Amino acid sequence: MGVYTKKSLELLREKIDLIEVVSSYVNLKLAGSAYKGICPFHEEKTPSFMIQKGESHYHCFGCGAHGDAIAFLMSYMKMSFVEAVDTLADRFQVSLEEVEYERRSEGPSKKELKEVLQKAAQFYHTYLLHSDEGHIALKYLYDRGLDLEFIKLFKIGFAPKRGILFGKFMQKHRFSADLLEKGGLIKTLKTGKKRAFFTNRITFPILDVSGGVIGFSARKTEEETFDPKYINTPETPIFKKSHTLYGLSFSRRRIAKEKRAIVVEGQIDALRLIQEGFNITVAGQGTAFTEDHVKELLNLGITKVYLALDGDEAGRTAASKIGNLFQKEGVEVYVVSIPLGMDPDTILKEQGPIAFTKLLEKSSDYLSFLLDYFSSETDLSSPSQKNHLIQTIVQRIRSWDHPLMVHESLRKLARLTQVPEKLVGVGQEEVRPSTYVKREGSLAEVTINPDRVLETDLLRWLYLLSDSSPKLFQIIRENLRPKHFNTSVCRRLFSHYMDNIEEGKKADLLTLANNLDSPEEQLLFSEIVQKKVNTERAEEGVIETVTKMLQRHWMEEREQIKIQIQSGRCSEEEILELAKQFDGIKGAPPLIKIPESL
Repeated sequence: MGVYTKKSLELLREKIDLIEVVSSYVNLKLAGSAYKGICPFHEEKTPSFMIQKGESHYHCFGCGAHGDAIAFLMSYMKMSFVEAVDTLADRFQVSLEEVEYERRSEGPSKKELKEVLQKAAQFYHTYLLHSDEGHIALKYLYDRGLDLEFIKLFKIGFAPKRGILFGKFMQKHRFSADLLEKGGLIKTLKTGKKRAFFTNRITFPILDVSGGVIGFSARKTEEETFDPKYINTPETPIFKKSHTLYGLSFSRRRIAKEKRAIVVEGQIDALRLIQEGFNITVAGQGTAFTEDHVKELLNLGITKVYLALDGDEAGRTAASKIGNLFQKEGVEVYVVSIPLGMDPDTILKEQGPIAFTKLLEKSSDYLSFLLDYFSSETDLSSPSQKNHLIQTIVQRIRSWDHPLMVHESLRKLARLTQVPEKLVGVGQEEVRPSTYVKREGSLAEVTINPDRVLETDLLRWLYLLSDSSPKLFQIIRENLRPKHFNTSVCRRLFSHYMDNIEEGKKADLLTLANNLDSPEEQLLFSEIVQKKVNTERAEEGVIETVTKMLQRHWMEEREQIKIQIQSGRCSEEEILELAKQFDGIKGAPPLIKIPESL
C-alpha cells in the first residue's frame, strides 16, 4: 500500500457520507434526529442500530458495535483498511494521492485504470446484447442454459472479432492507447502495431471488493480453435491473477459469516452457483490455485472448504493439490463427487439446486478422497504397493503446519487402511522447532525484531478494534504505558493514539493516519492496518499480548538492576538499595488488570 497524502485523506474524510455507505447494506429509517435499523452484526428483531444525523459514527445499543464508515466496511464486508479506503475513495470520487517517497513508478492511477476497465465492460456488454455478432454469442450462452437476467446481472459481454471496433469506441471516449495498454485491454505486437487483447470471446468482468472492474476473463465460443478456452487480463497494477478469486465480490460477506466456501474451476460454474443461492462460491483465474488464493479465503476466517471441481481425472488431480493447500493451513476440506463428464453448471441446469445440495452433503473428507485417489492404480493386496501408498500419504500429512491436525490425520489414515497406528508414525510426529531469533538478527535475509513484532500486534488490536470494543481499550489503557514499548516508532504510535483519546480528539483510522508526521510512522501504520485481526479471539489476543509486554518489561527491569549491581561503579549503600529494589520487583511479578465488562 502506498502512503496517502494528508490532503487527500482529509478530503476523503470530509466527503464520506456514513448514511449513504451504511444504507447500501442496512435498511435505515429516519426516526426523529437519527436513522435506525436492524443491526447487521447480531440477530435482533427490534432496531437498535443507530446513526445520528450529522455524525460520522454508528452505534448499536444491542451488541455495542461502534465505528465509522471504514470500520463498518471492515467489520461487515470483511475488507482490509486499504480496501475500505479505496472503496470509499471510489464511491465519493476522491483521488487519493501517494506521498512522493512512496512512488515507485509513474503511470496511471488506480482510479484511471478502473474507469477505463468499467467503460470496456460497458462496451462488451452492450455489444453482446445489441449487435449481430453478439447475438451469435448470446445464442451460445442461451444454449448453455444462461438466461438474459443472469447475463445482465453479471454484466457478461462479447469482444468482437474486429478489435478495431473496440479501439474506435475507446478513442471516441478519449482513452489513450497507453492507458488501454496499462489496463490490459490492448497489446503491442512485435511489428509495433497495437491490437485489442480480447477478440471473438465472451467476457466476464472481474470485480474487486467494492464492485469495480479490475480485469476480465474471456472464453472462446468456437471449441474447435486451438486457442486456450479461457484467457485473462494480463498482470496490471490492479489485477494480480494469483491473488484474485472470481466471484469473491459476490460471495465474501456470506463466506466470512459462515466461514466456509465452495471452490469451482470455471467462471460460469461460479456464477451459476451464486445465482442459485450458493453465494459462498469462488473460482481461480485459469491458473493453478495458489497459496495466495488460499490466504484470500483465510483472511475471511474460513474453516471449511468444498472442492466442486470437474469430475474428470484433471479435476481429481486438481482437488488433490488444492485440498493439500487448505489442509496445510488447518482448513477442513471436503471433495464433492461430480459425475464424470459433468460440472456444477450442468448439474444445476439438468437437476437443480437440490441435487447439488445433496452432493455437498455426501462429499468426502479430504483424507478419504486422497486414499481413493491414490488407490486407483494401486493393488492394495500387494504389501509393497500398499506400503508405498501409505508412505506417500503420510509424507503429505507430515508437511502440514498444524501438529494436532497431523496427529489426528495419521490416526485416521491408520483406521482407513486398517494398519496399526504406530506403523504410520502416530505419536512420532515431529514438532517443528520454534525459529530461533536473536534480539535482532537476520533470518533468510529478513531482519526480524521480536520486540517490534510483539508491539505491532498490540497496536493492531488498539487501532483496529478498541474503537468498537471499550473493554479491549480499557484493558490496554489500564495496563500499558509508553515505557512498556521498546521500539521507538511503536511507542510513538501508541502515545499518539492515547493522547488523542485523553484530549477528546477523534481516533478514527483516517484521522489517525492523517496526523502521522514521519515516513517511518506512516509506513508502520500501513503495515498495521493491512493485516486483518480475528475478532472472535480479540479479548484473548489482547490479554495475551499485554501480558507478554508486561512480563518482558518486568524481566528487563530486573536485568537492568543486576547490571548496575555488577558494574563495580556502585557503593555498598547503593548496592544494598538496588538489591532491595531487585527483591521487591522479583517478588511482585506483573498481574494484568482486567476491568469488569462495560
